[in-house]
Amino acid sequence: MIIGIPRESKPGENRVAMTPANIQVWTEKGIDFLVQNGAGEAAGYLDDQYEAAGASLQSDRNTIFASADIIFQVQSFGANQVNGDDDLPALKAGQLVAGMMDPFGAPANAKIMADTGATAIAMELVPRISRAQSMDVLSSMATLAGYKAVLIGASHSPRIVPMLMTAAGTLQPMRTLIMGAGVAGLQACATAKRLGAVVQAYDVRAAAREQIISVGAKPVELDLETESSEDKGGYAKEQSEEFLARQQELLTQVLAEQDLIITTAAVPGAKSPILVTAAMVERMKPGTVIVDLAAERGGNCELTKLGETVVANGVTILGPENLASTIATHGSQMFGKNMETLLGHLLDDDGNLKLDFEDEIIFETVIAHDRDVPHKKMRELVGLPALPEPVEEQTAETTEESSGEAS
Repeated sequence: MIIGIPRESKPGENRVAMTPANIQVWTEKGIDFLVQNGAGEAAGYLDDQYEAAGASLQSDRNTIFASADIIFQVQSFGANQVNGDDDLPALKAGQLVAGMMDPFGAPANAKIMADTGATAIAMELVPRISRAQSMDVLSSMATLAGYKAVLIGASHSPRIVPMLMTAAGTLQPMRTLIMGAGVAGLQACATAKRLGAVVQAYDVRAAAREQIISVGAKPVELDLETESSEDKGGYAKEQSEEFLARQQELLTQVLAEQDLIITTAAVPGAKSPILVTAAMVERMKPGTVIVDLAAERGGNCELTKLGETVVANGVTILGPENLASTIATHGSQMFGKNMETLLGHLLDDDGNLKLDFEDEIIFETVIAHDRDVPHKKMRELVGLPALPEPVEEQTAETTEESSGEAS
């Protein structure tokens, strides 16, 4: 079994799919790794460290794809829409590729991958169940994004974060509002609190209240009906225009009191909801900073521009892209651990690839296999007919009851 780790090709992507420490766990079990030269350099992991961990180095990218049974990437096909398709001709039937693939944002990729005969695992689809937590790349990367959002917001603010009592007078602490209390939002709350800010947080999900309090923030409670605001996976659901209009009305006064606002509300596969309108920005204090973590899906602020800094009415609006990549060392460490755990789920005791489609993790993450698209939601998105439901075998007891025989 050979695992290939090619260098990330998307511009600005500094992470690597597995670190030397992740690889060493598996080379000690007899698994071979082929790592492209310089794959971990931008994240601080050098070629000689990979060699010391037992991996072989390869300069030619096509050789890695031709030789490997499994390919691990950070931004794989679909997620890398800049030049990810350049690797498609190198894929071979029976090969497995795992990485972030933006399955709901780029659903056509599932059919393209299926046509190559390769198997594709979209890491964004890892179910939020306890035994899959250590494979959850979205939570890993959101943790880093929430942390970094506070730092870049503070660095753009004309105010300091903590309260200081000085000979020149008392400097008041930064008032910070986190919008969205998912993994990124909660980490942003905790980071801002550690830096000394006065932190409030808002989330449409009623269940988020206790989580907000647990990280030292004060929940903002609005007079809204929120019973249907959360899906079964724990993500916020897309809301109606009427709900969003009422939400914006109630939030306007809260936003006007803040110095730093971090928005994190994203719906998988859909445009980010507008939580902060241009009119709401006009009501904010000059010097206020907005960090829009939903910028890659259109942004939570009406004025956000991806990858740019916008200044409107004295308010600075940041639309950062791929924040986790800016913390590439720990981003790779966390992503690599997710992939290390995934590998343990893919290989049997003899080190052979085994896909069990009765297992929820495999069933929910495989979007291409055996020249087909087995994932129910992905089939809908690419216009394929639904697969027939499996027929459950009748038990002997059921057969007896149906025939009227006594047990």
